Amino acid sequence: MSQDMLFQKEIKDVVRSVYEQITAGGGEPVARHLYSEEELAEVPSGAIAWALGVGNPVRHAALGPAETVLDLGCGGGIDTILAARRVGPAGRAIGIDLLDEMVDRSWANAREAGVDGWTEFRRGEMEDLPLPDESVDVIISNGVINLSPRKSRVLAEVFRVLKPGGRMCVADLTVEEDLPPEILTSDSAWAG
Repeated sequence: MSQDMLFQKEIKDVVRSVYEQITAGGGEPVARHLYSEEELAEVPSGAIAWALGVGNPVRHAALGPAETVLDLGCGGGIDTILAARRVGPAGRAIGIDLLDEMVDRSWANAREAGVDGWTEFRRGEMEDLPLPDESVDVIISNGVINLSPRKSRVLAEVFRVLKPGGRMCVADLTVEEDLPPEILTSDSAWAG
């Protein structure tokens, strides 16, 4: 039996536990900081209420009609819905989230937005994406990859599911210097 010296399972369990306990997203103040008025007009209030991202990857992903887009950590669906609008009914937008509750919220928001005909949401982990090889044109992610204790595994999965010539657009947080031990061992710091 091998020992997980990086405590990956414990970190993943902490992140899952913290997110399961969240009763609301960042809401309109967060959304208004990241998205334009025009973009916010394209999504239902439920998606805005659950905004938990750190940027706006859809704006920079150069999405085109008929592309297949994967949103890692879709949360309440704001970026998946915006992506679905960009790729249109000839395309496909897929949101993946760790929590069933977020997947359910995203489905409801996509139905309200009228994009559910070419949008889908799946429960899954970004380290083990529930998609076939070379099935996605573009991957977007908004403040989620940093939550994984196995970022190299996430990137391997991204490479696996991207079609040849595919691309990725990520908004995320990075650390540029060593963190003190009290931060490295803090559950809330990992989940935050």
